Amino acid sequence: MDANDGFRELDRLECLRLLATVPVGRIVYTRQALPAVLPVNFGLDHDGAVLVRTSASSELVSAVDGALVAFEADEVDAAAHSGWSVVAMGAASVVTDPAEHLRLLRTGPSSWAPAPREVFVRIDPELVTGRELVGGSSLYGVPFSS
Repeated sequence: MDANDGFRELDRLECLRLLATVPVGRIVYTRQALPAVLPVNFGLDHDGAVLVRTSASSELVSAVDGALVAFEADEVDAAAHSGWSVVAMGAASVVTDPAEHLRLLRTGPSSWAPAPREVFVRIDPELVTGRELVGGSSLYGVPFSS
């Protein structure tokens, strides 16, 4: 951490540990050649992959299957001017293996908006980055500006 910026870079294991503590993140993908961001509830698989359970007919499924995406989650304490943010980037794919789908029905995240036919989207992170601001005194009250 640079003494002047108040942030501490997080390693991959710290990032994954923090991701496992929050239920909602944002998936960043391309929609009609423009960046799109969608909040989703999620879970982590045993290997650190991000799992999202959603409707098989959702626009998200067709937009991200086989695409490179980013996934971001964070936690902020506005009163203490502290928090963290983690970004995982990698390939997204719909889980099509029947045995894997059954395993995820038991162990994966449940959808906050259940649908008649659900699928799991798996994001295998190639790059995971994060940073933490602990007890910061941010300029202008914006904790994550730099």
